Amino acid sequence: MHYFFGFSYWKHQFVQPFFPQLDKKEICFVNPFLKKNYFRLAVKKGLDKEATVYIWGKKEFPLVEAYAKEHGLELYRVEDGFIRSVGLGSDLTQPYSLVVDSRGIYFDPTQTSDLEHILQTYDFSSSLLQRAKTIQNFLLQEKLSKYNLYANIQLNVPKNKKIVLVPGQVEDDASIRYGAKGMTNLKLLHLARQNAKDAYIIYKPHPDVLVGNRVGHIEEKTALQFADRIVTEVGLESVLEVADEVHTMTSLVGFEALMRSKKVFTYGMPFYAGWGLTQDRVQIDRRTKKLSLEELVAATLIVYPRYLDPNKKVLCTIENVLHLLKNEKELYGNAPYKKLQNKIRNYISRKLQLILRIITLKG
Repeated sequence: MHYFFGFSYWKHQFVQPFFPQLDKKEICFVNPFLKKNYFRLAVKKGLDKEATVYIWGKKEFPLVEAYAKEHGLELYRVEDGFIRSVGLGSDLTQPYSLVVDSRGIYFDPTQTSDLEHILQTYDFSSSLLQRAKTIQNFLLQEKLSKYNLYANIQLNVPKNKKIVLVPGQVEDDASIRYGAKGMTNLKLLHLARQNAKDAYIIYKPHPDVLVGNRVGHIEEKTALQFADRIVTEVGLESVLEVADEVHTMTSLVGFEALMRSKKVFTYGMPFYAGWGLTQDRVQIDRRTKKLSLEELVAATLIVYPRYLDPNKKVLCTIENVLHLLKNEKELYGNAPYKKLQNKIRNYISRKLQLILRIITLKG
């Protein structure tokens, strides 16, 4: 049997197609009403020494993790991939890609992940690197990124100043807790200003924070003590297009910037740092290989994740997903009714999540 821990109910419907090798009848989601009862419920459902364990992200299930270690069970951590969807995960939008990691997870640099292992040891063929370059060009041409939520516009910025983009993050996200030692968006802005004193700094809050789903909001007047401008409901490409540099904790925006030949400064330990492609405040001694951008793209977007055709519910290539996202993004941009439908859906989703959080806190 295969036991899935930390997968909220809405994820159950899309997870199985990402694991076609698993018999549906042998997949067991463990979602007790009270989280503290997870191990007891798993045992009741048959958890034994022959089981396989899957945990969402870095959610902690110490009893089952200890049980897996004691009995030598296979344990995998699962998370959204790097090319995800049109829409936010926090709005319960189905992802088109997942990563399934047997060593750790890519955003936790305190231990080696499968992605880090690939980057450190993989023998990249010339055909794979050419494929990576083609994918990179397509992403740039079609202005695609992880979420593809907002429209792109032309930003007017000073011509005689260096333009620095500071992407905000979700402050209670695991990538910050493990990869940036609990830094905050305000601290990041402060450091960026220290290191780019004369630059024109653009601060872009994280979409999940912007819509009120997650933690990390900075009051506008506070942010503008360090930033020259705040941009909100604007596509990432709009800002990257005018930026010379990106200063980030661990944001995927740093990876997006590298693909666009921008200079990237990291203040935490994201998966793309330490390979000779970024200016890093923190060093990771395990990462000794010097990589090309094509190698980083090949590992991150081709070798490591798995992709799902959301219509056929079968695994597919990243190229298939990119074309689907391109078409969906165009449909979303050209159909007012689709925008309205999504806004209503997202509004209801956010209100329900807020109610659930209040109930959980009171409980």
